[in-house]
Amino acid sequence: MAKTKTKRFRGRRTFGKGKKSGRGAGSRGGRGNSGLHKHKHMHMIKYMPDHFGAYGFKRPKSIVKKERIINIGQLEEMFPKKKDIDLTKEGFDKLLGGGNINSSLKIKVENASQSAVEKIKEKGGEVILPEMPKEQKKEQAK
Repeated sequence: MAKTKTKRFRGRRTFGKGKKSGRGAGSRGGRGNSGLHKHKHMHMIKYMPDHFGAYGFKRPKSIVKKERIINIGQLEEMFPKKKDIDLTKEGFDKLLGGGNINSSLKIKVENASQSAVEKIKEKGGEVILPEMPKEQKKEQAK
């Protein structure tokens, strides 16, 4: 059986590395990404061209609005024994048509999907949406 490299180099001061290259990360020019603007610059340009610099932008939080949605299947669980539900007061922005509904409900909400409105009307309920000005209706039609 052959000797391992470690056993072979026992008693030899530098383990075959020479005087300086065995100390830390000296032989590879530093650890990790050190030297990318200095001695590893060409490597960075060739293999990592997008490494430095910022791209794109982040939209301001005042502009970004995350809608709170609810499916019609969750209505009876969240509001048991209620026939009139004002989802805007409850903090929801949009009503979606996921799930099934067993009773007729009267729901007031800012926005609702077409499938949600159809499912509620099938059970004899109604969805009250806010009226849009005529100018907005024309813009949405385009």
